[in-house]
Amino acid sequence: MPIEGEYEPSSLDWVRDQVEAYERTGGKEANTLHDTGLPVIIVTTRGARSGKVRKLALMRVEHEGEYALVASKGGAPEHPDWYRNMKADPHVMIQDGPAPFDAVAEEVSGEEKAAWWERAVAAYPPYADYQKATERPIPVLVARRAQG
Repeated sequence: MPIEGEYEPSSLDWVRDQVEAYERTGGKEANTLHDTGLPVIIVTTRGARSGKVRKLALMRVEHEGEYALVASKGGAPEHPDWYRNMKADPHVMIQDGPAPFDAVAEEVSGEEKAAWWERAVAAYPPYADYQKATERPIPVLVARRAQG
């Protein structure tokens, strides 16, 4: 079931512009992180406090139809807001190309986290530096297609 309601775009111009361009073109434009050439996906969540629909681009870390959502915040000492949103409501939408789909995001740990972390660093090497820059363990959530 799609995430519906009032959409509140990011307060950051570049995030808002990237989401808009990605969605408008079905992922043909704005599908990489700045000029890195590394692919991104669009993730839709619901704000934990506001209840508003939120959208952001995250690095594309895909494996067998599932997606890692890495809460790095560039190695900042605190988790990104979207992480709290997903912990409060794990229903998300993933857009990797033209059509978004419903998914459920679950934080992983142990060996499963280690395997996803390895995939994440392979897809976006700066994640390793981000972990070195912060004392907090960077959470990894895995978004899996919703059943039914």
